Amino acid sequence: MKGDTRYMMRAVALARKGLGRTAPNPPVGAVVVRDSRIVGEGFHPRAGEPHAEVFALRQAGTAARGATLYVTLEPCSHYGRTPPCVNAIMEAGIARVVVGCVDPNPIVAGRGIRILRKQGIKVEVGAARKQTNELIAWYTFWMRHKRPYLIVKAAMTLDGRIAAPSGDSKWISSEESRAYVHELRDHADGVLVGIGTVEKDDPLLTCRRQGGRDPYRIVIDPGYTIPPDARCLGERAVIFTAGEPRSRPEVEGTGSRVVRLPADESGRFSWGDVLKELGSMGLHAVVAEGGSSILSSLIRSRMVDELLVFVAPKLLGGGVPLVAWDPPDTVAGALPLVVTGASIIGGDVLVSARLED
Repeated sequence: MKGDTRYMMRAVALARKGLGRTAPNPPVGAVVVRDSRIVGEGFHPRAGEPHAEVFALRQAGTAARGATLYVTLEPCSHYGRTPPCVNAIMEAGIARVVVGCVDPNPIVAGRGIRILRKQGIKVEVGAARKQTNELIAWYTFWMRHKRPYLIVKAAMTLDGRIAAPSGDSKWISSEESRAYVHELRDHADGVLVGIGTVEKDDPLLTCRRQGGRDPYRIVIDPGYTIPPDARCLGERAVIFTAGEPRSRPEVEGTGSRVVRLPADESGRFSWGDVLKELGSMGLHAVVAEGGSSILSSLIRSRMVDELLVFVAPKLLGGGVPLVAWDPPDTVAGALPLVVTGASIIGGDVLVSARLED
């Protein structure tokens, strides 16, 4: 079992190369071992391309016959964009398969394991179970809830301000904290802001990390006022508006996807509608990085799954608060959170939390 864990951890490391790149598929890694030697390995790079098992078996070639395959997720057993991996495993002559965790997709959900066992292939489940489950946590959430896992990210001073009274916020957090955020953008499928942030800062919303990839750029713009030369527009940009998409061909002409949603009397969308649409696009995780208005609305909706707040060792004495809503009369009426972690990054304290059930 100790050797199984070692080889599975190698498969996990391979799978991490696909983080943020495989949606709507999960990240998966695979390793082929024969006579205590790795003879093939691979990971799933993106949807539409071969799965991890196929890459590993191709590299192993004839050495796969009688070998053990380590794969972080149960091999698929259905036809999608690619043929079932169980077929490739049987054809390669693999004698034993070690699976990290069962696929939460109901189309698979143990079926791949059963097929392999019926063919006389020994299958064991659970090596590095914790790490393999963590690897597909966002995929599992999306599969169960049909919407992306929603992370609210913010940077604030010790007195709870995300910007000075002028609106200036560069830079509250440290360079190291900002690098952490770009790593998060690299792994998540989308980054979300409000139209106010676009009009004030004209952000790129890209991943400025060497070798990184840009997430979907999502803008909440009920009034459809986004400037046609906004830097976030273009391929992989999604604009949610209450206006008629075709009323502004100069925006659609950028290659951006414009989605029309109904707004309430105050001009706001249902976050449930927004997240349902993003879920239908196959996005597993979205990071909200908007201003106080967007963050307040999201948190009050109780649809936030995780809060990541960088607390900088600075005091402003005034400015834009992290959240702004009608406050309760007593502290007992505060919105309760559960702190799930804390660490120091570049002098800032990164606090992770979730809403109390």
